[in-house]
Amino acid sequence: MAVDYTVIVVYLAGMLAMGWWGMRRAKSKSEFLVAGRRLGPWMYSGTMAAIVLGGASTIGGVGLGYQYGLSGAWMVFTIGLGLLALSVFFSARIARLKVYTVSEMLYLRYGGRAGVISGVVMWAYTLMLAVTSTIAYATIFDVLFDMNRTLAIVLGGSIVVAYSTLGGMWSITLTDMVQFVVKTIGVLLLLLPIAVVKAGGFGEMKAKLPTEYFDPLGIGGETIFTYVLIYTFGMLIGQDIWQRVFTARSDKVARYGGTVAGTYCLVYAIAGAVIGTAAKVMYPKLPSADAAFATIVKDELPIGVRGLVLAAALAAVMSTSSGALIACATVANNDIWSRLRGRVAPEGEGHDEVRGNRAFILIMGVAVIVIAIALNDVVQALTVAYNLLVGGLLVPILGGLLWRRGTAPGALAAVAAGGLSVIGLMWGYGILATEPVYYGLLISLAVYVAVSLATKPTDAAVLAAWRERLAGRDATAPRAPAAV
Repeated sequence: MAVDYTVIVVYLAGMLAMGWWGMRRAKSKSEFLVAGRRLGPWMYSGTMAAIVLGGASTIGGVGLGYQYGLSGAWMVFTIGLGLLALSVFFSARIARLKVYTVSEMLYLRYGGRAGVISGVVMWAYTLMLAVTSTIAYATIFDVLFDMNRTLAIVLGGSIVVAYSTLGGMWSITLTDMVQFVVKTIGVLLLLLPIAVVKAGGFGEMKAKLPTEYFDPLGIGGETIFTYVLIYTFGMLIGQDIWQRVFTARSDKVARYGGTVAGTYCLVYAIAGAVIGTAAKVMYPKLPSADAAFATIVKDELPIGVRGLVLAAALAAVMSTSSGALIACATVANNDIWSRLRGRVAPEGEGHDEVRGNRAFILIMGVAVIVIAIALNDVVQALTVAYNLLVGGLLVPILGGLLWRRGTAPGALAAVAAGGLSVIGLMWGYGILATEPVYYGLLISLAVYVAVSLATKPTDAAVLAAWRERLAGRDATAPRAPAAV
């Protein structure tokens, strides 16, 4: 394992070096939080693909393939569909707004002063996303070094917190590009063909497995619909995804670069399902489907290649973890803390503003590590976060982008009604039930439409300013306070 260990250590050292290099570039708030809004198509596509394809997409995607066959691709496939929808229909407009958070977009669209409710919901979502990604280090380091769970979380989490705190989005962008390349080589170019060959080829796989393993809808229509509702729509409104859109150099980069990243996700989804199906042929009685990835890597790959593929898994986790961490810190500072103080810092405060955001990343990073160590039921925590995100924020965000008649009271009522409904329904149906997000969305939509129609239309001046920002003709306007 010495060669494999060397590959992993070199990779981790490289991540820290990227963080140090990024620190030299992050001299302003824009550079620190959104990489100066300067990413071209190549870097934008790579970093966007890296953040959406995390440990769940890699280890979990292979596990679903092991359990359901080719239809196990649907979870990651719906993530790719969401990214494609965001890129084609919304990313250009989002990029032209020149904001830092989703809540700022809501303020610009609806006007008026409102609470921090959307910031709190988004903060909870990004926090739990960072926590669940951090917990995944335990699985990977256990395979690598037979390491204690707590130590593995502290080690992996500390590396991510270090390079994220040092250089902000520039460090995360640079590390994500490395992680994108490592994942592409490790999973698509090495693990996929080796797994198929070791399983005897597709003919042997079909001969040894039930026919439902090759049914594209074998996982079930209801499950697929739930994936679409949670992951496809979640891609449209998550702060972690929007913050990457804000890094694009232009609206064209956001649209076309995101389309490339979304297409890559579709390929990655199919690859994970095929690898899992091959693992089912080789190891038909694993104790857990999620063990399929680690088992096939540990037992079937040659020395050196094994280290690279495990580095790919580590890259998948780190990219999502770092993206969620900076999103969590950005929301906490810009949408909650600054709002509670009644003060939003001007764009030009330079190093002081960088220092404040750096401090928030460090604080949130330590909190993420502590929660990850204490938390046991990861699936339930992430389900709560996604349900709140989609049930509470989807309608007012998409309504603001698509419906002129939507109003601030309608948006606030939709966030409150959708969020509270989801919480109450999870209490009644169970956290993992599908009904809470279904009904929560319907309630949020009904309340949004009803309250918007019953209240005074949004001020014409606010709508005019909103249209100017959407068209990119008012990019230098002062940043609006975080609200809604």
